[in-house]
Amino acid sequence: MTNPQIDCFGILGSGTLGYRIGLQAALSGYTTLLYDLTDAALDNARQQQDALLGRLIRKKQLNEAFAKTALKRISFTTDAARFADQVDFVSESVTENLALKREVWTSFAERWKPGTRLTTNTSYLLPSQLVDAVGRPELFCAFHFHDVFEARVVDIMPHPGTDPDFVSWLIDLGRVLNQVPVHVKRETSGYLFNHMLMAYLGAAGHLLASDKATAQDIDRSWMGNLGTRVGPFGMMDQVGLDTVLHILSERTDRRSRAFFDLIEPMVKAGQLGAKSGEGFYTYPRPAYAAPDFLS
Repeated sequence: MTNPQIDCFGILGSGTLGYRIGLQAALSGYTTLLYDLTDAALDNARQQQDALLGRLIRKKQLNEAFAKTALKRISFTTDAARFADQVDFVSESVTENLALKREVWTSFAERWKPGTRLTTNTSYLLPSQLVDAVGRPELFCAFHFHDVFEARVVDIMPHPGTDPDFVSWLIDLGRVLNQVPVHVKRETSGYLFNHMLMAYLGAAGHLLASDKATAQDIDRSWMGNLGTRVGPFGMMDQVGLDTVLHILSERTDRRSRAFFDLIEPMVKAGQLGAKSGEGFYTYPRPAYAAPDFLS
């Protein structure tokens, strides 16, 4: 394994995964710059990084001195020109919307320095759907993180025009970032895990939409049989019900449409899951985390 040289690791979009990827990049020794449209978004990212480091320190996964050193490597900007001029590697984590992602990539297409490596963290879109907006096909690839700190898989999924050497470079980078790199050889919506995940989330959604059981009992069945800490609906809350709704909106089969109709009113009411404090469960103390949930 080589240690990929990056002078400035750029995070394009400072939301939940963006700030986590940025923090891991800094912990891995990289100078890191987060870009977003507003100071409020960046302030939230900074606060979330501080809180996440605090949890890692309390769990004794990091020591405080190391964490403070990592934070000094991170900076923030709303200046697109500064961002494009400073970074030589980009991880994009803009909201999972094709038109929006294309708009953002197009706005930066002529700004990047020569040789800047570009990646998208999209969950279900394909890099080939974005590549013409990016403008650098050989140095563009999907580089998809799941959680970064607990679920540590990173998917490397090229489009047909990605330079194979860039794929190898990203595999090495994934290891440096303390992830488990997985090479998806051909474009697949949902990569590997998400492709499998949606099969069982879809089955759970069908059971609920057809009134076979409550969300809680479906989760109990899953957790009790497999010994997991969370079931399908708790997991959907963690992913975000707005994201689940977006994924379902791309599907036309009868079961997916029925589940879409069940979730849509929740999303419209602001019940997005853990990030809004309410979804199928209420947070920060969801029922499935209680010791007696399986009793």
